[in-house]
Amino acid sequence: MAKGEFIRTKPHVNVGTIGHVDHGKTTLTAALTFVAAAENPNVEVKDYGEIDKAPEERARGITINTAHVEYETAKRHYSHVDCPGHADYIKNMITGAAQMDGAILVVSAADGPMPQTREHILLARQVGVPYIVVFMNKVDMVDDPELLDLVEMEVRDLLNQYEFPGDEVPVIRGSALLALEQMHKNPQTKRGENEWVDKIWELLDAIDEYIPTPVRDVDKPFLMPVEDVFTITGRGTVATGRIERGKVKVGDEVEIVGLAPETRKTVVTGVEMHRKTL
Repeated sequence: MAKGEFIRTKPHVNVGTIGHVDHGKTTLTAALTFVAAAENPNVEVKDYGEIDKAPEERARGITINTAHVEYETAKRHYSHVDCPGHADYIKNMITGAAQMDGAILVVSAADGPMPQTREHILLARQVGVPYIVVFMNKVDMVDDPELLDLVEMEVRDLLNQYEFPGDEVPVIRGSALLALEQMHKNPQTKRGENEWVDKIWELLDAIDEYIPTPVRDVDKPFLMPVEDVFTITGRGTVATGRIERGKVKVGDEVEIVGLAPETRKTVVTGVEMHRKTL
């Protein structure tokens, strides 16, 4: 279970990647961990294969379940959920998006906005994701700068259609794959040493600046919608999810609502985030 203790030194923000299947969400998620780790020894790198954990995901090259990673910038600690882009798995995308304080919309410059790009923006609006930052991926595959401008205009129009401020949203152009390949070659690549790695930093800066630190409602009674439930040997039943309001600590009595006709009471025996004790 827990690998250590989670030390709170920075504001915590929940973000995630959304967008069409194969537009590069998981590659970008991996690149973010590698780039952040080069400047912060606390960040654990997660490669593409570790994020797409299920064998059938890797075989098909798509993400089915939501995957959670963490990284830090100089200003904040981020929990990042990588959402599936496959239509069959939209339920998992909703579960992931509902936990976000802001989303990174990944759009392939080679394809432009696709059906799931639109669906994910709509879902983000419906589940209440308050802010979106755009990463236009695979720009190395497009030779004509005017085409890139056209794709950016399309994305901004699409965001406006769903009542996001499309004209103000930051749009960063880059290549997650080329950034990740550079980090594989030299894991210590710093800001200013490679144009594709710099684009990932540009994205991290945009997330830091554009997505405000949320005000946590800690004074109200504890409420956590349950995302998933696991049975862990030697630990018992473990529920995961994002705390919507209030606070919780070991020894607190909590009520489980909705599992059975009657409310069940239980006691919290442990609280963890990213396998670290809180």
